Amino acid sequence: MTSPIELDLIGLGWALGLMVFAIALSAWQRLGLEGDLAIATARTVVQLLMVGYLLALVFELRNPWVVLAVLGVMLAIATTVARNRISKKIPGLLPLVGGAIFISTALTLAYTTLLVVRPSPWYDPQYVIPLAGILLGNSMNAAAIAGERFASTLSRSRLDIETHLSLGATPQQATREFRNDAIRAGLIPTLNAMLVVGIVTLPGIITGQLLGGAEPLNAALYQMLIMFMLAFATLVATLLVTLGIFRQCFNQAAQLVTF
Repeated sequence: MTSPIELDLIGLGWALGLMVFAIALSAWQRLGLEGDLAIATARTVVQLLMVGYLLALVFELRNPWVVLAVLGVMLAIATTVARNRISKKIPGLLPLVGGAIFISTALTLAYTTLLVVRPSPWYDPQYVIPLAGILLGNSMNAAAIAGERFASTLSRSRLDIETHLSLGATPQQATREFRNDAIRAGLIPTLNAMLVVGIVTLPGIITGQLLGGAEPLNAALYQMLIMFMLAFATLVATLLVTLGIFRQCFNQAAQLVTF
């Protein structure tokens, strides 16, 4: 196994050349994407450089409180983004989404670190932060997709739901199909990735490890772990966020309240 090739400033400059070509191609085809591509490129460079320096400091400190602080900031950002994508009208949605993402991530991360990876110490940032980041990002997306689908469906299908309620159905019965559809929508990206992983695509984890010089089999095993983690975490997140929205949209008299 050869040692990994480290990127230097010259290599990064050539990599930026791809975005220069993309911007030029957009201008040639008059797509109007030049500004978006330039902003996205600049933000990518700045944000990843900041993350690189920050993680280098966190890895050096190896302090559990610093690790928890980093995870707290990541959770807050993920919660805000997911809430904004679902709705800003539903009351109490921010803590609801935050709780769903936190619980799904915490359960999965605790199981993985204590029983599977078993880093020493348990808060080793080299393992905890990357794993938590993957879980938070995917739980955020799944919760946002399922929550937005469920909330919008409840609003559009008010007459259908109230008809079922008037015929004696409980709120759970009247909305079960809508909730199940929303949960399935939230899980589609994860399930699709699991179906084609290693055949159509090589995901970021295994690709990064291979580029970093890891043994291919060990990289594949870690990718299996990641996929199983994501399947569980996204399912828990979508279950909790749709349950919370369901409770917010019905009053004590079992009447539908839309926002």
